Amino acid sequence: MNSLATTYTESIGESRWAGQTQPPSTASVRSKEDQQLTARLLQGDDIAFGELVSTHHGALIRMAMGYVADREVAEEVVQDTWLAVIESLNSYEGRSSLRTWIFGILIHKAKDRGMREKRHTTFSAFESFDDDNEEAVDPSRFHQSGEWAGHWALPPQPWDDQTPEKLLASHQVVNAMQKAIDELPPILKDVLILRDVEGVDSQEVCTLLKITETNLYVRLHRARERVRVAVEQFLTDGRNEKDEPT
Repeated sequence: MNSLATTYTESIGESRWAGQTQPPSTASVRSKEDQQLTARLLQGDDIAFGELVSTHHGALIRMAMGYVADREVAEEVVQDTWLAVIESLNSYEGRSSLRTWIFGILIHKAKDRGMREKRHTTFSAFESFDDDNEEAVDPSRFHQSGEWAGHWALPPQPWDDQTPEKLLASHQVVNAMQKAIDELPPILKDVLILRDVEGVDSQEVCTLLKITETNLYVRLHRARERVRVAVEQFLTDGRNEKDEPT
């Protein structure tokens, strides 16, 4: 972070846009918050840059992990992304939110690095994954025939007398959820991180990932369901361990 901050300060200091209160473009950014943040960044505000990195760094790492071999490489990709943000800040036109612009840079760099590592998933594989034949939930959990066909045969496990807030306060549950997200294939991880973790609106996600709104909702549903099932399994395993005689 210190080296990034130094690079940022030096880059902005040398920029002919330093001290301006808005991006060098006639196009307006998406929100007043983005305008204010971009103005601070262009003025060389180290605190603003630190806040930007702190806010998005973790999500960028998780997304990069879907395209490259390991966390070390993912961290290199994210470092390269931040350097690109610093170098390109003066050319940011505000056609999308600042956050979306940053994630667009990350996706481009992660895919490029993944291809060089021969780990990049082909577009044909992406398309086949969107096939309607894929089930979001194990079909065995539903009645296959009879009066109750399509209804739960094995319903989701109850959360006992604990509230969701109490469960989510548990580091173990949070870790299980993060692990489930990390293990999603890139095509699902991308939409989940952008939409649910980062709060990017649906239209921007579709533009960023070059997918239709239908594709977005299908992928988002599958991603959420996989994470829910993983957390449910974690809670079930923990409950079973608790019930075992000592």
